[in-house]
Amino acid sequence: MKFVHIADIHFDSPFVNLSDRENLGDMKRLEQRRVFKKVIEYIKENDVDFLFIAGDLYEQQYIRKSTIEYINELFKEIPNTKIYISPGNHDPYIKSSFYYQFQWNENVHIFSSKIEKITEKDMDIYGYGFDDFYCTDCGIENLEIEDKEKTNILVIHSTIDGANLEEKQYNSIPRKLLEEKGFDYAATGHIHKLDYHTYENQRIVYPGSLVSLGFDELGEHGMIVGEIEKQKKIFQIQFIPLSEDNFEEIEFDVTNIISKDELIEKLNDLEIADNQLIKIILIGKRNFEIDRYEIYKLLTNERIIKIKDHTKIQYDLEKIANDYTLKGLFAKEILKEKENAGEEELEIIEKAVEIAFEALE
Repeated sequence: MKFVHIADIHFDSPFVNLSDRENLGDMKRLEQRRVFKKVIEYIKENDVDFLFIAGDLYEQQYIRKSTIEYINELFKEIPNTKIYISPGNHDPYIKSSFYYQFQWNENVHIFSSKIEKITEKDMDIYGYGFDDFYCTDCGIENLEIEDKEKTNILVIHSTIDGANLEEKQYNSIPRKLLEEKGFDYAATGHIHKLDYHTYENQRIVYPGSLVSLGFDELGEHGMIVGEIEKQKKIFQIQFIPLSEDNFEEIEFDVTNIISKDELIEKLNDLEIADNQLIKIILIGKRNFEIDRYEIYKLLTNERIIKIKDHTKIQYDLEKIANDYTLKGLFAKEILKEKENAGEEELEIIEKAVEIAFEALE
């Protein structure tokens, strides 16, 4: 059987604080639609038997009915493909949800908070869905595969090997426990980073978010496609990138730049690929005051959508120490401190100098 595995689409996400430029949130929401349609087109062109959606298909807080109708119309275009959805922490199966209230197409099955088994020909599909925005125990430790001669699939939204308290609130499952269950494939969601082929014969797979949602999700995003035939010992999976824009970060050293105009000129001259959205991290010692919002107004390079200022003020402490001022006295003391300071202490001293000199302006 052929399948497509996706997760963490987050339809109608507000994309808060994604960019300091206007309208990028609207652009990303349109990209979500286009990329999701690519998934449907792939399924149609390749006669895919199953579509597994492992949670966070949409944002419960922001989702619009028109978006749900758009998704369902696309599902109608693949009537011969069985669609299994495992609601996650952003789209839980609650009474106010569209999972509960909306009339989905007949090829769609939505799992609820009790682990369920659906039999399809020579395979069994198990699934579980969040019924709240948190889940600390889905009961999977009590699940036993009924027929190990069949192909057995699990569709679930979870944190594999969740270690800290926060991770354990999102259906944390030990990898060892899940492996011992013996599923031929576990279609998981929640972690937005692609995780497949990281170890031999990996069967527990995260496809990552379908479309990158921000600068904490760098690189390519897309879907997992695969084929499993247990009796013929066929197991093949691959990642297919689909996202139109990838988020990337660039560190830009301003130490040798002497003016705002020069900085803007160099940023505008950066060569950036058409499919990249860039966050510039300004580093080094600055020779002038940096106003990020003023820079945005003059940038013509539209691929730069965010700027972070991690620079430090460039001070000539020895020159300042010759002044008969509070700054001069402070600079003399700092020069003494720096003589025997280690690397970590120097960083603290530099930060203290910047704070003190700004206060003494």
